[in-house]
Amino acid sequence: MTNTMEKAKTQVFNNFIDGKWVKSETGRTFASLNPANQDEVIGQFPLSNANDTKKAVDAAHKAFQEWKRTPAPERAELILKAAALLEDRKEELARNMVREMGKVIKEARGDVQEAIDMAKYAAGEGRRLLGMTVPSELRNKFAMAVRAPIGVIGVITPWNFPVAIPSWKILPALVAGNTVVFKPASETPYVALQFVEILAEAGLPPGVVNFITGSGREVGTPLIEDPRVGCISVTGSSETGRKIAGRCGELMKRITCELGGKNAICVMEDADLDLAVDGALWGAFGTAGQRCTATSRVIIHEKVYKEFAERFVERAKKLRIGDGLDPQNDVGPVVNKDQLKSINEYVEIGKNEGAKLLFGGRILTDGALAKGCFHEPTVFGDVKANMRIAQEEIFGPVTALIPVKNFEEAIEVANGTQYGLSLSMYTRDVNRAFKAIEDLESGIVYINAPTIGAEIQLPFGGVKQTGNGHREAGTTAIEQFTEWKTVYVDYSGHLQKAQIDKYEGQ
Repeated sequence: MTNTMEKAKTQVFNNFIDGKWVKSETGRTFASLNPANQDEVIGQFPLSNANDTKKAVDAAHKAFQEWKRTPAPERAELILKAAALLEDRKEELARNMVREMGKVIKEARGDVQEAIDMAKYAAGEGRRLLGMTVPSELRNKFAMAVRAPIGVIGVITPWNFPVAIPSWKILPALVAGNTVVFKPASETPYVALQFVEILAEAGLPPGVVNFITGSGREVGTPLIEDPRVGCISVTGSSETGRKIAGRCGELMKRITCELGGKNAICVMEDADLDLAVDGALWGAFGTAGQRCTATSRVIIHEKVYKEFAERFVERAKKLRIGDGLDPQNDVGPVVNKDQLKSINEYVEIGKNEGAKLLFGGRILTDGALAKGCFHEPTVFGDVKANMRIAQEEIFGPVTALIPVKNFEEAIEVANGTQYGLSLSMYTRDVNRAFKAIEDLESGIVYINAPTIGAEIQLPFGGVKQTGNGHREAGTTAIEQFTEWKTVYVDYSGHLQKAQIDKYEGQ
């Protein structure tokens, strides 16, 4: 790689435009810090501006003309090479991810593995890119629909899955024949940069992928406003997504949004409680609760509420908190001081609303945790469904236990938020399980498993305020980055007028 972790502590990194690492014209930079020890600077990155963004779009727009003519299987071969490089460097990427955003090492390896899986899956699409053929209603006429690339794709990604989420967007977009301008989250520019280095090393031509860092105002907005950018793909908060989607609507520009969630596990009285506690613990506190799929609500039948709550709190107390590079730790830091403050403010909101604090609630500053952004895993009990801590996305290690009287109330409470990403039902009753699949209002439903993640061969995304109807990965991975082109070939040798000729005289 052209940039190594050994140099990262003092090195100033650059943007990647038209196949070259180039400085921002502003000369200004920002620091990426280790959330487990904010004295450690991972590196300095460009605070780019609108002119830098224009240069990146210039390069992508120019490269598109040749890239779209490159046969799709040839494009796919380069993505497959990237998959092999990702595999070779999985551990390096994972460790750098821990240092930059905080998740524990086993989760960081899973993040990189998801990108490896997506690269292999997307490469396979290079020999498919499925269209359709249908019979014409007229003789000597052929009818089909094929996929065409959109052009330049603007990719805006968050910090919580800094390799996996870019892979969901960038790799299918490339295989489909588009070029990309990639703006990563300012909290995780280093691992995003390494991902781009791997794509370049795999052999992508100059300008096909461009990488630019900076603020949403100075980089994101110009990217959205540029008329040559045909699609914006964004993952972030619902507030940010609404603003971007609104502007893209005004510009008649395609926009794909994957936004917030307020996910819930429902635990029925017939559930396997050991399994449910395991699932809720992982769903609530994995990635320190910083997942759009995090289990921030556990809806529990009143008959097993007390027993579940006691078991869950006991297990939460045993979680080890610390630097994610220590494989013995279960929960790492949250991403930065602002996030830490926001999470703790929600703890106070929960207390003021009358929820019962069963465990946690503190910012941790003892010993080795003093220089980091650590928040204690936090459990509220006897939470009412209309409380803010049961309605608003906290994005931290805080979960709310909500008692309900029966299955029907559990479904009602689970559906009773503005979000609809991932919902789960724990039950041994197969009839209830299928009823839950039918009635839960979310893009993803789990039975007897927590509200976590997805396998890349299935669509990922949600309903209501979680997104705008698009799905990432799976069978829809190519859909969002292509346009349909309908084609008719008339080889009759004379003018045919479809419905007029076929039904004339009837």
